[in-house]
Amino acid sequence: MLKFIVIGAALFIVYKLFMGDKRKREMEQEKHTEQKVASGELIRDPVCGTYVQKDGDIRVREGETVHVFCSYDCRDKFLKQLEAEDVTPKE
Repeated sequence: MLKFIVIGAALFIVYKLFMGDKRKREMEQEKHTEQKVASGELIRDPVCGTYVQKDGDIRVREGETVHVFCSYDCRDKFLKQLEAEDVTPKE
């Protein structure tokens, strides 16, 4: 019985070590992302809100504004929204 308790305690300690390391990496990644956003290297996708590289490949120019997207799906949704705005009658 004591053997199972010792093995259980060892497994619990190993689990906590790995989970603590995972949380630490997630927090470091989040901090790194926040730094890139603050420096202007990352900008927000206007459709889904994901942060993407400022010089990303998937772009749409709307007047003087250039929008950068995380995927072609987001770009297509944005283009459909623009088309819908152009079709609706203005009062």
